Amino acid sequence: MSLYNRRSLLALPLALAACGFTPVYGTDGAGAQLRGQVLVQEPSTQAGYLLTRHLETRLGRSGSSARYALDLAIDTSEEGLAINAAGDITRFNLIGRVDYALRDTTAGTVVTSGKVQNFTAYSAIGTTVASLAAERDAVERLMVILGDQITTRLYATDLPK
Repeated sequence: MSLYNRRSLLALPLALAACGFTPVYGTDGAGAQLRGQVLVQEPSTQAGYLLTRHLETRLGRSGSSARYALDLAIDTSEEGLAINAAGDITRFNLIGRVDYALRDTTAGTVVTSGKVQNFTAYSAIGTTVASLAAERDAVERLMVILGDQITTRLYATDLPK
């Protein structure tokens, strides 16, 4: 006999509703409350621009009358991974950390804050142009990963009504 049957699958939505589950994009969900209401801090670096662009894609662009402001502090570092016989580094890890704080612009209070970090890697074998292109791609991939982590945490936040 199967451990799970159809009746237990039909009861799953009822169990989720009973535990206080709210869909992110539902009428009272954080996704609906944040959509177009978050003013992301103006970027000052290329990595900041890429992160801001991704966050605005996920959260929607807002005007000057946004309810929330998102402050970001981006830190990236690079470490060598592979060294060949000549002593040249042929592969790099690009490590990124972002401290973020979501502020309520009307009350002036911090709604949530945190830190996310992740990494990407790229190869430095080949021409200078190929290595620079690989590095730029790694930075862009890293900012997408960090932006997704920030967005997920913001969606999990219990926002004030």
